[in-house]
Amino acid sequence: MKIFPAIDLYDKKAVRLFKGDYNQMTVYSDNPIEIARDFEKKGARFIHMVDLEGAKNGSTPNIDIVKDIASNTELSVEIGGGIRSMDVVKKYLNSGVDRVILGTSAVTDESFLKEAVSKYGEKIAVGADVKDGYIAIKGWVEKSQYSLEEFLSKMEAIGVKTIICTDISKDGAMKGTNLELYKSLNAKYNLDIIASGGVSTIDDIRALRQMNMYGAIIGKAYYTGAIDLEEAIEVAK
Repeated sequence: MKIFPAIDLYDKKAVRLFKGDYNQMTVYSDNPIEIARDFEKKGARFIHMVDLEGAKNGSTPNIDIVKDIASNTELSVEIGGGIRSMDVVKKYLNSGVDRVILGTSAVTDESFLKEAVSKYGEKIAVGADVKDGYIAIKGWVEKSQYSLEEFLSKMEAIGVKTIICTDISKDGAMKGTNLELYKSLNAKYNLDIIASGGVSTIDDIRALRQMNMYGAIIGKAYYTGAIDLEEAIEVAK
């Protein structure tokens, strides 16, 4: 299982939100590249990044930091947050990013999703952010018409390979992840599913590894010291 330590970017800083609420933001570092280097030092090979400003307005205000991390570490970078056009996809991939994550746009703009997958294949991942069984969009504030199961079946049919599945109710709450959800999805779909939201103990990592998940994102638990990243990477193997 792959471990994806996470950096959420806002105003060129590394931050975390509580359950996706911009009004409940904690700034952890003014220097995200230092954090990325620490990930690397602890044995990480991957990094999950989200541009929280981009998520709001579809721009790329933190692309220089993303580029810096892609250029100056050996980490394989995936980035999400407001990616709504082929121009932005291309801009990120040209800046050294290995995979871009489409969120709201994957739900609301099927032709864009199909074009991106057709052109870039496995370099395109999709975020499935779930709230009360439905896919949430636009920074988690709106509920789409798709149930999680409908949406994942559709993504599979379109040819998406990697899904970052976040249980919003668990995100940043440090109360464990939704193991039952991931177990059922892993059994049902031929997708590489990355578990996100509430991964807060080594036991979570161990349980996800035992069910053969493709990957897990470690966010707040790294910053608070609840999970030792080095240990998590070993357990995931």
